[in-house]
Amino acid sequence: MTKNRLLHILQGAFFTQSIFFVNEKVTFALFGINMTLKDLISSFRFRKRVLALADAFVVFVTGLVANFIFQVFDIYQFLSKDLLLYIGLDILFCFTGFMFYGCYNKLWRYFSGKDYFACVKAVFMGVGLGIIYAWIIRGYMPLKYGATHFVLTIAGICAIRALFKNAFLIYATSRSDARKKRTMIIGAGESCRMLLTDLLKNPKYAGRAGFENSAANILPVCLIDDDRTKLGTRICGVEVAGTSNDIVKLARLKRIELILFAIPSCPVGDRQIILNICAKTNLPVKVLPFYGQSVLEEGNTLNQIRDIKVEDLLGRDPIKFDNNDIKNFIQDKVCLVTGGGGSIGSELVRQIAKYNPRQIVIVDIYENNAYEVQQDLRMEYGDKLNLVVLIASVRDYFRMNQIIVRYKPDVIFHAAAHKHVPLMENSPMEAIKNNVLGTFNMATLALIREVKKFVMISTDKAVNPTNVMGASKRCCEMIIQYMSQQVECKTDFVTTRFGNVLGSNGSVIPLFKRQIEQGRPVTVTHPDIIRYFMTIPEAVSLVMEAASFAKGGEIFVLDMGQPVKIVTLAENLIRLSGKVPYKDVQIVFTGLRPGEKLKEELLMSEEGLQKTRNKLIYIGRQIEIDNENFARDIQSLKEAAKANEDERAIMALHKIVPTFITPEEFNGKIAEQQRL
Repeated sequence: MTKNRLLHILQGAFFTQSIFFVNEKVTFALFGINMTLKDLISSFRFRKRVLALADAFVVFVTGLVANFIFQVFDIYQFLSKDLLLYIGLDILFCFTGFMFYGCYNKLWRYFSGKDYFACVKAVFMGVGLGIIYAWIIRGYMPLKYGATHFVLTIAGICAIRALFKNAFLIYATSRSDARKKRTMIIGAGESCRMLLTDLLKNPKYAGRAGFENSAANILPVCLIDDDRTKLGTRICGVEVAGTSNDIVKLARLKRIELILFAIPSCPVGDRQIILNICAKTNLPVKVLPFYGQSVLEEGNTLNQIRDIKVEDLLGRDPIKFDNNDIKNFIQDKVCLVTGGGGSIGSELVRQIAKYNPRQIVIVDIYENNAYEVQQDLRMEYGDKLNLVVLIASVRDYFRMNQIIVRYKPDVIFHAAAHKHVPLMENSPMEAIKNNVLGTFNMATLALIREVKKFVMISTDKAVNPTNVMGASKRCCEMIIQYMSQQVECKTDFVTTRFGNVLGSNGSVIPLFKRQIEQGRPVTVTHPDIIRYFMTIPEAVSLVMEAASFAKGGEIFVLDMGQPVKIVTLAENLIRLSGKVPYKDVQIVFTGLRPGEKLKEELLMSEEGLQKTRNKLIYIGRQIEIDNENFARDIQSLKEAAKANEDERAIMALHKIVPTFITPEEFNGKIAEQQRL
């Protein structure tokens, strides 16, 4: 009979006395309690009472056994009433000892050596006091009997606790295994070994309240690895059953419910191939984070399992930046961030805070976002960070002048802007006032007050714009160049240009995720729409590094890899959420929104690329600007915006940005190119 089988039988002996099973419900008849077995065993108070009864039973039985031994070897003959008196005293004083030493304060599953030692002390106290009181009452008590009873009781008490612990763990594990998801782990390397080791070392995760939806709630069934020498081998008892080509077949044969990608160092190309195969199973996929995002250590892997993120599907490796350059640039500087409560601005503030600035000044018109960033930074840094949060608008020239004069920033990061394309199409004046005039105000003040560096955040929508938002941002780029061309300029003016930012306010990815979670159709504007993507930390790191080595007048462009087809991205997100596109979750094409392009670009035809010391950051060649004409055109735009004359302002914007065309014209060219 196996050990586990014996424990199951013993478990039944202890937990099923006076229990009647009806429709998988359990009634505990002993005290008239109507509860399920799960409820009873989950009750710590009930388990304490069971253990106390078991202890009393052990002390009573071992007392009888010790007396039987003495009778067999004719050592001493107790009178029945004396024996019962002594055993009764031992039960009373042992129970007092158990309470005194806290023997009932520990959960069964966590009994350790010191808890068993506490039981030894409690029994020694109980038996000792029992002997003393029996001696006082009856005048005599054989010490050999007391010693024998002590040894037998210690053995019984420790055995009963070990039995309870193992029986409870078997019960909890069997119940939790039924709830756990049958999991395929991809990668049979060191990370997989640490993960499986952590699972074996942490049975507390199994079946524990609050862990039902945990990433650790997995039951490893098989491993996948492309190293064929590992096939058939086992790691912590789990077999390497196949290669990545077998994922779909094994998922079906072994009734897999969850796939865990456990190759943190996997190259991006291989990662994409394997994740695409996983998507064909229509099973949910979780991952261990990639090196660079965190360091995997034993005892820590369970906490780091996370859901698949869209950045895991990017067609390139995450961008790496020179932190020493950024540190030397930021350290002991006063940094002012406009739009510091937004998705880009707040990440800028958080990254700046890591490099010991002398002061950070957040400027934002939306108080709620500014407040949230302020509270986050206060919780993280306390008084170590000199932080100022101001509610103000970049449209207000005199207010911004007041702020710059007072705080004397060394660097201005200008992230304040309206960025939502369809909304700005419906309110073009707001895009012009906030984006163009706000940038003109900030850049002019930086020039006048001789701020050392001014970094403007731009977008790929500024390239050959088809909407007011994109045209306004292209106009902002031209303002930055115009300021850098001034003879008296002592400020390094820098523009950074990048594509769509994953997870930013207004990004399509959070919308897709909400739609998938709620079981609603995923809405894509057009089946052929294509976009470049990057993460918020990447975007901000680009801004920081570009600012660190900029000399003034440059447009910095990130190599963002291959553009991503939005419908393909939506399909993969649905599959990796464990659902089937067009079956479990529909994809609905809603039509291009006002001002929307089929394809974004990073460079205009007149611009070229110049390499920098970071091989993934390039400098776009600026197009020469006629200072006199530009100043006159900006003045016309400003007057039209202040008069809220939409048509006149948009005409002025077309004049300043000659590449500003209609979306119909641009999309027609792209459609023609795709047909060819």
